Amino acid sequence: MIFPASNTLRPDAKGRITLGKLAEGVSSFRVMLDDCGRIILEPFAEVPLREKWLFDNPKVLKAVKKGLKESAAGKTHDLGSFAKYLDD
Repeated sequence: MIFPASNTLRPDAKGRITLGKLAEGVSSFRVMLDDCGRIILEPFAEVPLREKWLFDNPKVLKAVKKGLKESAAGKTHDLGSFAKYLDD
């Protein structure tokens, strides 16, 4: 997404700026300063350690992505209630 040059962010008294919607889905930024004095923010979306295994396993990640795509396309099969397994 590119914003017009007329959008200007002004720092507050403590030097902070608010990115608002620009930071949606971002958990952190890498900050770099280039030779021209420009500040470059590289956004990161980190995953919790408990979910890292999925991204470390390409075969499983591919299967999950396929399942999500099929679900979004309405290609689902109702397996009924799993309520009887609640205590397992």
